[in-house]
Amino acid sequence: MTAIANGLIGLVALLHLYFLVLEMFLWDTPYGRRTFKLTAEFSAASKALAANQGLYNGFLAAGLIWGLLLGAAGFHVKVFFLSCVIVAGLYGAYTVARKIFFVQALPAIIALVLLHFP
Repeated sequence: MTAIANGLIGLVALLHLYFLVLEMFLWDTPYGRRTFKLTAEFSAASKALAANQGLYNGFLAAGLIWGLLLGAAGFHVKVFFLSCVIVAGLYGAYTVARKIFFVQALPAIIALVLLHFP
């Protein structure tokens, strides 16, 4: 079960690296605007805010990767960063779009549950 949990944690980390790229580098491009359903004016005006948000997603990914690299000793690191992802996903689902729960929070919840079953 630990291997499955770690695989899912790796997937959550990759998702957050993807979010980093979308928000930091692609926000004000046709792909970024299409992904987030933004107008050109809004994406240009909010580019700095999105980059900041992308940076935070990078920190979440880094923490999850750090936990994975620590192996068994990284249990508490994984729990902490998965919990951060879950809180961010729940907040995003409540304030922005319900879809965020399924893309961000749910994979982290499943990983967190599986992490507790060796």
